[in-house]
Amino acid sequence: MTLTVKQLNRLCLLASAPFFGMLVWLMASNISVTLPGSAYPEPALANAGVPAITGKLMAGLDHAKQTALETAASLKKSIALYSATNKSIGIIVSIAAGQADRPYQIYDRRITRKIGAPAEQITSGIIRAQLFTIHAQHFNGYALKVKLKSPDAMKMVLGQDEYGGAETTLAAVQRYGAIAGVNAGGFADDGGKRYPLSTTVMNGHYLNGFEPSFKDLSFVGLNDKMELIGGQFTSESQLDKLKPKFGASFVPMLLKNGLPLPIPDKWQTNPLRAPRTVIANYKDNQLLFLVIDGRSENGSSGATLKEVQILLQRFGAVDGYNLDGGGSSSLIFNGRVVNHPSDGQLRPVPTHFLFFK
Repeated sequence: MTLTVKQLNRLCLLASAPFFGMLVWLMASNISVTLPGSAYPEPALANAGVPAITGKLMAGLDHAKQTALETAASLKKSIALYSATNKSIGIIVSIAAGQADRPYQIYDRRITRKIGAPAEQITSGIIRAQLFTIHAQHFNGYALKVKLKSPDAMKMVLGQDEYGGAETTLAAVQRYGAIAGVNAGGFADDGGKRYPLSTTVMNGHYLNGFEPSFKDLSFVGLNDKMELIGGQFTSESQLDKLKPKFGASFVPMLLKNGLPLPIPDKWQTNPLRAPRTVIANYKDNQLLFLVIDGRSENGSSGATLKEVQILLQRFGAVDGYNLDGGGSSSLIFNGRVVNHPSDGQLRPVPTHFLFFK
């Protein structure tokens, strides 16, 4: 069966007629609907729990505020106590550090008094170098007491920085910008060159190989802990155990553990008196250099090695070694030549101990 559009419209009108009729009747009847009172609760009853809840919240906030104030006060007290404690600890550490260093200060004052009052002093963060004058019965001289605070404060250099080269200690000091300098080991001339005598160590390496000690020669230098080391060595491994950083050789050894060593017969009278250069140490690892003046090397002026031993003991030294003396003796301090070279001028030598600030 096929419906036309007209027939379909009629069918929709017939189907919706009852609904439209009911709507018209409701509108015309003016019917009212009334809800029971329970559907509208009184405002007072609806909000009856609000004050109680608000009261609890306010009480909780007051308690939290009080707790916060108490916590803040407690933190303030803790911070004040922490600051006071830190200050006290700082004072205690400072006092402890001072007390810990006190024995060294006492020892230093004691050994310094034995030499006398410093004529000059150079101090920095890495070194303290003190210059003293010496007036003995038969000679005059100088003492240089050095406290090394850093490995950079001292080194040994070659003349003109080459093996076989030579220059005065003053020239080496000026070239390196050092504050002081002392001549070091002995030497031998060959073919117009001036070579360090026997075993020589530079920057932890043997300059021309190791040579066992002979003819009373001894090696002296510093190790990697800035401690004076030295003695006679029959093998390279024996010296290696001391970890030499630098050092040179000469003759003879003078002092060991504060006691004088026998002076070989040859060196007791050859020469009897002469300008001298000596290196020694103290118990606290300070170094002591003695440079003794003499008019010449003919044995008529200067100091004997026995007198040097007595001087080292009087000054409280521990170990002592004779360095090259005579016309080689050189002491440079604060840019000038301090001693009086027996040649009338400084002698060019192959090795020098230099000091830096």
